Amino acid sequence: MKQKIVVSVGGSLIIPQEINHRFLHELKKTLNKHTTTYQFIIVCGGGHLARTAINALKKEGRSVYEQARAGIRATRVNALFLMQWFGKQTNDTLLLNMKQVHTAIKKNNPVICGALRWAPHATTDTTAAKLATLLKCPLINLSDTPGLYTADPRTHPSAQFIPAISWKAFETKAHALVFKPGQHFILDQQAASIIRKNQIPTYLLSGNMENLNTFLLHKKWKGTIVNG
Repeated sequence: MKQKIVVSVGGSLIIPQEINHRFLHELKKTLNKHTTTYQFIIVCGGGHLARTAINALKKEGRSVYEQARAGIRATRVNALFLMQWFGKQTNDTLLLNMKQVHTAIKKNNPVICGALRWAPHATTDTTAAKLATLLKCPLINLSDTPGLYTADPRTHPSAQFIPAISWKAFETKAHALVFKPGQHFILDQQAASIIRKNQIPTYLLSGNMENLNTFLLHKKWKGTIVNG
């Protein structure tokens, strides 16, 4: 039986400003190398598209709920695009709930979705964590940073890399921040609580596909493990 694994792909990797052709080509190539061993479930983030829409609505004085809904739509746009990118091997309709994802797994690899439904104080990180819980499998988070740091390395050059952290410590770190739609912390607060509560092995990696390939081969990889 194939090992199921949820892969949360940050929208900033899919379309940072323009479509990241090189990343998407390497993502498809890398995952296809391992479809005989793994069943992949990809959850797409909203990235630049989501933040642009959210910021515009915020300036117009729209509610946090409306901002979040715009973010959800952005994740689904990215998911629809990625479905086209992978072609016939993946699902051909947009998945909107856990039951649909579970059904798609029986015939597609990878299975691709965005946010499944609105929930307060949640991003697609929460969707990915819930899917990993439902499927009883690990979670890989791919983002534009190589893992977890003591502070945001883009704005704090002296930030220290954290190669491993416990579920509880990671949850505490996540909840030290105030949630806002389109936030840029490596995993959202609800996801941090879900992986702690359900003890989901979680791996925080960059968008480097050579590194992901190494991880999938159970060789030495670079990133942060959230576990134990």
